[in-house]
Amino acid sequence: MTFFQKNKFILFAWIAFALFAAPAVTFAQTDEIQVYDAEIEDQGKFNLMIHSNFTPMGRTTPAFPGGIIPDHSFNGTTEWAYGVNSWFEQGVYLPVYTIYSTGRGGSINGFKIRELFVRPHAHDHTFFYGVNFEFSVNYSYWESRHITSEVRGIVGLHLHPVDIVFNPIVDTDYTGGFKNLEYVPSTRIAYNVNEKWAAAIEEYADFGPLRQFLPAHDQFHEVWAVADHNTKFLNIETGVGVGVSHGADKLTFKLMLSRDLN
Repeated sequence: MTFFQKNKFILFAWIAFALFAAPAVTFAQTDEIQVYDAEIEDQGKFNLMIHSNFTPMGRTTPAFPGGIIPDHSFNGTTEWAYGVNSWFEQGVYLPVYTIYSTGRGGSINGFKIRELFVRPHAHDHTFFYGVNFEFSVNYSYWESRHITSEVRGIVGLHLHPVDIVFNPIVDTDYTGGFKNLEYVPSTRIAYNVNEKWAAAIEEYADFGPLRQFLPAHDQFHEVWAVADHNTKFLNIETGVGVGVSHGADKLTFKLMLSRDLN
């Protein structure tokens, strides 16, 4: 019996929890703009991914006193991943950084450790799933709390050539119990032109506190047009996001570059 056969009920409990939880939100900056699709590095191999995002038209006030102002900020992280086995990938984001932000310049913002558990060989299955745990250590200008964490469910379908992926995500800063959980889901619908090219629509959202969702006008909703290109040397994902709610940034660009290291 495999790990997931033994623990499938625990896995689905986490996903169900994530689907129904929600935040006391601050709509802070992010280093990573990505929908997880349950793909992990091969066992025994290392992968390096560089995340970069730039917000030329963003919110002009920080999410909390002393925080980084989103407008004109350039943020990113270096993500290191190792395939432990067919269902578990260990990762670390080191460092999380800002190259430029209004009034602050460049800064090191902290680091994150993550553990990603997935259905083995997800790309071979029509239905795939997983769960990702992240634990962050932050400087005061990146997050309002020094220690934060995330539980990210992963559910999706490979319908060939279309992929549908949903990440119900719960964030917490360990204050206020269940009332202070943040529900920040993301969704991706992709069309795979061939093995090298794909085009996708993605949506990133933040709905508001568990006790009461924020009014739609004040929620965070961004819609993205994304292109993926895979080569023997480098995998590239790039996109442009447009805010469709008052609480979101008006325009953001992202670029993700990754490759195996062995």
